[in-house]
Amino acid sequence: MPQSAADPAATPARFAEQARACLPSGLDGATAEDIADMVALTARLMAIRSTASRPAEVARCADVIAAWLADNAIPCIRMEHEGVPSLLAGNPAHAAPLALLVHFDVVDGADELFTPRIDTAAGVLHGRGAIDDKYAVALALVLCRRCLRDLAARGRGPEALPLVLVITGDEETGGRNGAFRALPHIRADFCVALDGGSPGSVIVKEKGVIDLVLTAKGKSAHGARPWLGENAVDALVRDYEALKPLFPGLYPALATPGTPPPPQPDTHWHRTMNLGLLHAGTAVNQVPAEAVAHLDVRYTEHDDPHRIVTDMRATVRGELAVTRLEPLFVTGDTPWLDRLLRHAPGAATGCAHGASDARFLTDLSMAGVVWGAEGETSQHTDSEHLLIPSLAPVYEALLALAREAAETGA
Repeated sequence: MPQSAADPAATPARFAEQARACLPSGLDGATAEDIADMVALTARLMAIRSTASRPAEVARCADVIAAWLADNAIPCIRMEHEGVPSLLAGNPAHAAPLALLVHFDVVDGADELFTPRIDTAAGVLHGRGAIDDKYAVALALVLCRRCLRDLAARGRGPEALPLVLVITGDEETGGRNGAFRALPHIRADFCVALDGGSPGSVIVKEKGVIDLVLTAKGKSAHGARPWLGENAVDALVRDYEALKPLFPGLYPALATPGTPPPPQPDTHWHRTMNLGLLHAGTAVNQVPAEAVAHLDVRYTEHDDPHRIVTDMRATVRGELAVTRLEPLFVTGDTPWLDRLLRHAPGAATGCAHGASDARFLTDLSMAGVVWGAEGETSQHTDSEHLLIPSLAPVYEALLALAREAAETGA
C-alpha cells in the first residue's frame, strides 16, 4: 500500500532506513549514509507538487531546498525571473572547476504520484520526480555537503569548494527563465547536467529542436456540397507528404535519388520530423477553410537548422512559421570527460534524441555532459521510478571527480 505523509512509516528516517536496505554491499559507511540521506531528501521533495501549473508549490520547493542549504552552511543565493526561482549554491564566488545542473520542477500527474514510496524488495523509489529530477537535486546537495565536510577537516571553508550548483525551477517548460538565466552567472570548466538516464551512458550529444506551425488554406463550403469548396486538410496533407523526403533517415524510401545517407554514429542519429498536433474545421458538416499542423523537428550536428527551415518553406505551398529553435548540445573537447569516465568504470559515451537544459551550455562555450541514475525511461509516466542502487556509481564517481578537482586546484 502506498505510504502517505500522515503515515509514520513515511518519515524521512523511515525512507533513509528503507534506502539502506536497497544499497549494494561494499559501500563505505559514509557513502551509504549519504545515499540514505539523499533518498530521504528526494522523497521529501517529491511530496511537493512543484509543477508549472502550481507556481506557489514551485516556490515552496525552492524554499525547502534553500533551507536545507542554510542548515548545512552551504552558501546560496536565490534568483527569480518571470516568477521562476533558481538557486546558485556551493562555491560562494559561483566559480569552480565543476558545476552540477539540476531542476526541481516536475510534470503533472495523478495525486498518488506525489506520495513517494519505496519497494525495498526491488530497490525502487516510486513517484513523480523520483528520476526526473528530484533525486538529482538531492544528490547535488548531499555531494556538496560531503565536499564541504572534507574541506573543513583540512581547515578550509566554502571558498575552496570545487563545486557550484545550478538548481532551477522550469526545465520541464523550456528552461528559459531558469537555466538560461542562471548559467551565465557561473563559471565552470565542466558541467554535469544530472538527469534520468543510466550510470553506464554518459551523454555527450543531444539533438537540437525546431518547433514549427504549418498552416494550409482552403475554401469553406457546406459539407453536403464539398465540390463547392477546397478542403484545407487535403492541402495540409499534400504539404506534409512533400516534407517527408527532406528527412531521408526517417523516410528512406522517399529520399531523392542520389541523396547520400545521413551520418549515423548511433541508431536514428539523423534529423527527424513529427506531426504532433492537428487542427482543422469547426463542424463536421463544413469544409474546413484552414488546417494547422504543429511539427517537431529534431536535428543533429550534421545539420544546419536554418537551412532545414529554408528547405521546408521552399517545399510547401502553405505558411510555415518557426515558434522555437533551440541549439543542440555537444560536449566538445575537454579533459574532464576522460576524468569522469576514469571514475565511472564501465561507463561509455552516448547520445540522446531528447533535449535538456544542457543545450544552454553550448552558447556559453561551457563543456559538459548529461548523466544520471537509472529510471528505466520512466520519466513523465505513471510508473516513474528510480533504481536506488544506481545512485551509488553516480555519487561515487562525482565525489571522486570533485575530490580530484579540489586536490589539483584545477
